[in-house]
Amino acid sequence: MAAPKPSNHSATASHEGVAALSFTTKLPAQADFKKVLLERYQEAIARSRKIGHRVSFRVEVDPAADAQTITPVEEQPVDTFPVEETGKPDAELESALAEARARGRKRVAEIVAGEDMLSADVFAKLLGTSRVTVNAKRQSGQVLGIDGAKRGFRFPVWQLDKDGRPFGTLPALHETLGNSAWAVYRFLVSRHGALDGRTGLQALQQGDDAAVLAAAEGVARGDFD
Repeated sequence: MAAPKPSNHSATASHEGVAALSFTTKLPAQADFKKVLLERYQEAIARSRKIGHRVSFRVEVDPAADAQTITPVEEQPVDTFPVEETGKPDAELESALAEARARGRKRVAEIVAGEDMLSADVFAKLLGTSRVTVNAKRQSGQVLGIDGAKRGFRFPVWQLDKDGRPFGTLPALHETLGNSAWAVYRFLVSRHGALDGRTGLQALQQGDDAAVLAAAEGVARGDFD
């Protein structure tokens, strides 16, 4: 009895009971493989932006089995770095990583120390409310407050519209961008092709709320901007 021919595609079950996103194909089927590789890459971008830290997926080539496999996208802890099980990063790599983290912390410190960043108390007075209310609004995404570590949460004064109220799109932006305050901040201060080169903040200030939300949805999907 002849053995069945091997399938060109395979999927496995994830630990949550949902079909995993692994994909196996014979080496000659390059078109299929490249298509899934691009899909996995776009998925990784979208997932990373949504959760605010690194994700990974792996491409395996097995010459003996004459097959290629793309594993599911997986989250990585913020302060870890993928290494081979047989060893740790060398001293030079560890030093480079430490310097990169230090530059990141320095940049965060510079941002929260800016004149446009207000403490919860000052921001509350500006809104005519209490610190407790401001923090409750931050937790629900109604206002943008970024964690300044030693300085505590800081609230950009530019998140207020011409009437002195927080932009009404902030809750939707938080939800779309994974409820990550830093993701919302980066979106608002960055320029986007979908907004004709304007920053998210500039578009909000010009009243283009719908365009801003559409651009944020594109960022969350991992669209190339």
